[in-house]
Amino acid sequence: MKRNVLILVVVLAAVVAVVWMNQRGQDKGTPVASLAMNDPSRTSDGAAAGPSAPKKGSQAPAFKLGSLDGTTTYEVGGKRDKPLIINFWASWCGPCDREAPDLQALFDKYGGKMDLYAVNATKYDTTRGAKDFVKEKGVSFPVLTDSQGDVGDMYKVFYYPTSFIVDRNGTIRERIGGVIPLKDWEKYLDDVMKS
Repeated sequence: MKRNVLILVVVLAAVVAVVWMNQRGQDKGTPVASLAMNDPSRTSDGAAAGPSAPKKGSQAPAFKLGSLDGTTTYEVGGKRDKPLIINFWASWCGPCDREAPDLQALFDKYGGKMDLYAVNATKYDTTRGAKDFVKEKGVSFPVLTDSQGDVGDMYKVFYYPTSFIVDRNGTIRERIGGVIPLKDWEKYLDDVMKS
């Protein structure tokens, strides 16, 4: 009897912990389902903390991905003509849904002065879901597909949305986990464009 009560208490504690972590994840961003939210290798904002994690001040890992419509290949790596936002997202991600209008507003405002690549986590999403999302949100900036998840792994993306602001030298100036106010985006972009 005591053993059954103990098992019941452990199971209930686990359920409460999962519910709490999922609720917390909704506030910060949507976690990739297969990853534990209490991973000790992550910082308080969910960013990977290890030396291999792309973080502020490090070079943005180089990659080449195709566009969602299959017509263009985009490259990242090294020096650039303009600063760049790399935004990792998924069509099923609630916070990504809330963030999309702000990203479109940024692209409309700064489009000639910066690039914005929305990298769809196609390994965890569907191409159809991504296309429907892009159409519904009226996205006009490039949307790339990470069908194998290699670029998300390279950038240590553990939840969506996760974004990086990269300067003209290819250096990561900001790693942004979750949704932030539009005015914060504008401040970050104004700062990176001055340098």
